[in-house]
Amino acid sequence: MKTNRSIPSSVVIPVLIYPDVREAVGWLSAAFGFAERVQIGEDHRSQLSVGGGAGAVIVGDVRKERRPPRPGEVTHSVTVRVEDANAHCEHAKAHGAKIVMEPTDFEYGERQYTAEDLAGHQWTFSETLEDVHPETWGGILVSPE
Repeated sequence: MKTNRSIPSSVVIPVLIYPDVREAVGWLSAAFGFAERVQIGEDHRSQLSVGGGAGAVIVGDVRKERRPPRPGEVTHSVTVRVEDANAHCEHAKAHGAKIVMEPTDFEYGERQYTAEDLAGHQWTFSETLEDVHPETWGGILVSPE
């Protein structure tokens, strides 16, 4: 894949819609540890990176049919891998994140928590505890990466 400084290098890049792009950038950076990499217009779009640039998300403004989630609806969730789910959760709480699920250990080797951001998007943050083969918990490894 060719390199282009005008787009994140991640292969999959979610685009999430917020009523106020600048407010969302500030909040996501403070609460979840994202870093702004490219600002497009005053309040149109912004590219954010996470994990030293390994992950990315684009924050977009409300236009025509593009809207943030409505209260009480969950249409998607974004999962982000972190080093320490407990510490990340406490940091997010301190910045006003609504915790939907406290850090929980799962049989597939992950400790995860889920938070809702200022616009109602749900985020799951996942810390790897151990390498667990999917068949041990009921999954089926279809294709090793």
